[in-house]
Amino acid sequence: MKNNKFIYITILIVAILFSQIVLAQEDGENTKIAQTGFQFLTVGTDARAAALGEAFTTVEGSSNSLFYNPAGMASLKSFADLSLNRMEWIGDINYLSGTVGFGIEDGKYGIVGLSFSHIDYGEFLFTRVAGNEKGYVDIKEFSKPFSFSVGLGYAKELSNKFSVGGQIKYVKQNLGDSYLPSEILDSLGNKTGKYTIGDKQNYQLGVLAFDFGTLYKTGYKSLTFGMSVRNFAGEVKYEKEGFQLPLVFKIGISMDLIDFYEELKEHHKFMLRIDAAHPRSHPEFISVGGEYIFMDMVALRAGYITGQDLYDFTAGFGIKQFGFELNYAYTPYLEFNDIHRISLGFAL
Repeated sequence: MKNNKFIYITILIVAILFSQIVLAQEDGENTKIAQTGFQFLTVGTDARAAALGEAFTTVEGSSNSLFYNPAGMASLKSFADLSLNRMEWIGDINYLSGTVGFGIEDGKYGIVGLSFSHIDYGEFLFTRVAGNEKGYVDIKEFSKPFSFSVGLGYAKELSNKFSVGGQIKYVKQNLGDSYLPSEILDSLGNKTGKYTIGDKQNYQLGVLAFDFGTLYKTGYKSLTFGMSVRNFAGEVKYEKEGFQLPLVFKIGISMDLIDFYEELKEHHKFMLRIDAAHPRSHPEFISVGGEYIFMDMVALRAGYITGQDLYDFTAGFGIKQFGFELNYAYTPYLEFNDIHRISLGFAL
């Protein structure tokens, strides 16, 4: 009886949180725009997560949870779990990321994980101020801006119902070099309105950031709650104005709906996952994902994300056998090329 009361109270709390986020979205839409930098941290690269509309807070058993909720790595059953993710983003921006998780004494002392991501923005040809008729000249050197992150995470099952996890990561963004213009003064020290080439400045920043989260299995069938906070860090700045990293708070709920049909449970699963997100620099949104799994081998997925201007629907599939996993996700964009993600996983 006490356990049932706790379940009801937990569901009520989550429902209230969800309703508050929805109300905040309706009342405060478009009030939090472009308040953060390092936006590459907001783009998900895992194909399974993308196919589910990023409703991934309650997913467990994979090292890729380091990118969504580190607590999900706590239930890793294999000695080692490796994942690699690849996609081409808008504007020919290339993302490559991966994770690896290791069980300590078969998970008795928790799971240690490593993560990395690298973003290649391509080559850019810059100009600089000059005193000619055009007012500028082309720089005969290409700049290759990039970003990356590396992280160390740890997760532990504190009981058969409750798990915690965290990650510390170093994130860096290199926007290349720039020549700062310097205004020319006359012999009396007055401004002339003309400029010459100034000093060469390299625009790169690095900062430590933190992710952490929890998972709670209610004990009522497969009903699970999750919470995560990602990209918690101090303020950084390139010149005068500082900015924050894209902090995001998420709560999620999931359940296998096949739990209500005992005769189907042997070969079928249908996971319904719902996440509510509270980002620092965008309106709140809700992600809904559905995942049908047949014999733990083949998965069909679809997702929907509210409050997005350029996309809302996602889809994908997965194949898993003999410790190998292949996942694909498709995201149609209204104004840009469609996005295709591919992820590979290995378990030992």
